[in-house]
Amino acid sequence: EIDYEKHLYDGEDSEQVAAARWSNVMDFCDWMSQRAGGIIDDTSGASTTSERKSLLEVAQTISLLSTISEREQDQNVVTLSTLHAAKGLEWPHVMLVGVTEGLLPFKLDDDNGRQEKISDDTLARLQEERRLMYVGITRAQRSLAVSWTKKRKKGREMVAGIPSRFIAEMALDKTTAKEDPREKLKALRAEFARRAADTATAAAAASATGSP
Repeated sequence: EIDYEKHLYDGEDSEQVAAARWSNVMDFCDWMSQRAGGIIDDTSGASTTSERKSLLEVAQTISLLSTISEREQDQNVVTLSTLHAAKGLEWPHVMLVGVTEGLLPFKLDDDNGRQEKISDDTLARLQEERRLMYVGITRAQRSLAVSWTKKRKKGREMVAGIPSRFIAEMALDKTTAKEDPREKLKALRAEFARRAADTATAAAAASATGSP
């Protein structure tokens, strides 16, 4: 057992929040159990039997339903995705956030890359995490932004953030754009304001001429 309930309570200052998160976990487990079939006790106390499904079959069903739902929605939206779920997909613009030691790669026993000799198991895990980083990088069609945090919350404490070793491995040269995010945001706001003004001007002109 991974003692996830204890992990939730240790990581939250509020027991009420932790209890709510654990309740969500239990509800999800119950939902998965029902979808997996077999003998299920309904609210009346009666037992019903349905076709059993493996965990893989249930996961495939959920994935299919999610895909259908996404196709029915407007695609001009911001998509939040894990690196694993992003495999095989692409987007015009991609932002990899939280690319720090302890997150990517995730908690390796090599003192954040400072140990010269590390175990074969750690090397294998590091290589797998490196492949995940590559997956994230190659999802971008036009632009890629990589960010890390100066500080992040670990349990109930704030700890210093260390940029992931994978960023250095990307070997970005001096011609790679390193934009100030505040200036970038300012430019985006100005661009959106300009487009909104152009749209309003066009609508006013169309209304004045009586055209649809």
